[in-house]
Amino acid sequence: MEDFKIIVFLCNWGPHAAYNSLQDDGYRVPATEVRMVRIPCTGRISKALLFKAFELGADGVALVGCAPGTCRYGSGTRSAVNHANDTGNILELLGLGKDRLRLATFLPDDTEGLRTFLEDFTEAVRRLGKTPVAPDKIGEGLREREEIASIVARYDAFGCQDCGKCTSSCPLALSGKEYSPRSIVNAIVRGETASERVAKDVNACLTCGVCYERCPSDVNFPEFVRDVRCNWPGDSARGGEGKHLAHGGFFQSLMRSMTSEKVAPERWRDLPEEIETDPRSDVLFFGGCAPYFDTFFRSHLNVDTSRILEDALRLLNFFDVRPRLMEAERCCGHDLLWSGDRENFLRLAKLNVEAMGDAGVKTVITSCPECYRTLKFDYKACGIEPPFEVKHLYELLEDEIDKGAVAFKSLGKRITYQDSCRLNRLEETRDLPRKLMGRLSSEGFSEMKDSGPGALCCGNCAWIGCDAYSKALQVKRLRQARDTGSDLMVTSCPKCQIHLRCAMEDPFRGEELRMDMADLASVVAQTIRWE
Repeated sequence: MEDFKIIVFLCNWGPHAAYNSLQDDGYRVPATEVRMVRIPCTGRISKALLFKAFELGADGVALVGCAPGTCRYGSGTRSAVNHANDTGNILELLGLGKDRLRLATFLPDDTEGLRTFLEDFTEAVRRLGKTPVAPDKIGEGLREREEIASIVARYDAFGCQDCGKCTSSCPLALSGKEYSPRSIVNAIVRGETASERVAKDVNACLTCGVCYERCPSDVNFPEFVRDVRCNWPGDSARGGEGKHLAHGGFFQSLMRSMTSEKVAPERWRDLPEEIETDPRSDVLFFGGCAPYFDTFFRSHLNVDTSRILEDALRLLNFFDVRPRLMEAERCCGHDLLWSGDRENFLRLAKLNVEAMGDAGVKTVITSCPECYRTLKFDYKACGIEPPFEVKHLYELLEDEIDKGAVAFKSLGKRITYQDSCRLNRLEETRDLPRKLMGRLSSEGFSEMKDSGPGALCCGNCAWIGCDAYSKALQVKRLRQARDTGSDLMVTSCPKCQIHLRCAMEDPFRGEELRMDMADLASVVAQTIRWE
């Protein structure tokens, strides 16, 4: 019989008392299959901790807590229900199935109920079979780390003139954080790779690229930081204790799980029926991680980034493009690369390129700025040559609208625009969003104070470095948007919506910060028409 791995998080109060009674009666769980983890409260087991068990190869996870109304901490059971539901739905999207995770609650005297649950769940996991997730084995068969000195040379970091233009334009520094790109460069040039302060600063960078725009020596600080993270001594940037990772490193765990070849996500299962696709098309629409974001952040204000994908597909259909969709689509790997996990990024990249190549895909279209940059530029830069062309949705829209016979219904709103850092640093796409907005029939378009090359980041990148200063940056950006007098903030990146909506939930400033947001793809899809 196969050896299964089942983790049971057992609350220290009611359920543990019931379990002790079972042990007193001589009951023993299957020692080779079930690992009991005693915890203070099920509400403390976050979505990141629940999913981490699956990333590490668990075949099943049970969260066993106190019966409703008996939680010693008041809200523990309610939090556990939310965490288990969200994590289960993400397991379903990933193709593992939500039945591998189960939540149960017990009173201290419900020993028979606990016994039955443990036996039933163990048997259910056996029926489901072994997990397709292969635990990450760091460094197996992969290249050795690059010396930091060679990264310094590649980006000509010695060329830093110490002028301070990077620091004076850095959004973090302008938000009050004691942060200086030039100081980080100088510290790394001096060899201070053992410094905890330098490591913390390396992981705090937003990689937004404003400093690179201003640097007279053309030092590409964002890519310099990215490569330093990937090669930092001691593996601290790749993961380490994960203190710098937002949301407990949940999204990094999710992406690493996708590097297992046997994992088969089911990420397009809720697509509206009216959207037309063609499984034989050589044009592929690559959606990205929006469904996972929406599930994880379902409690945030109106987070519905999947709507962006649906509207992007509606636009393709409008112009008679019926693309192929990959049901088992995986993440592009952007966040792994930029948070320092190049090894697993390469695994994802190889799986993606092989899957698309085997399907005969000739053109990949995406509406996500990070997917676009990763598929078009970063795969090739990391030695993986895609056998297909990559286009951003905006490129296709501009080409098609330029042909004429297209008009736009009145939007009835005054708009402003939040630049995507990834699109804003690429010459091919920098001007496209504003060209499209110029075609809309709106009540007017107003730029925010910091816009274009100097646009402010939404405060986070690759799910790392989220702190009070990134929150201050988000508040500043929302105030700039409100100051334009606009009714609608148009975005082009799903993460901008997530991060800025998060800031809108501030209990003290919420009302002064809230404003409607919509992705540019959605705005175009809602107003475009044939003349």
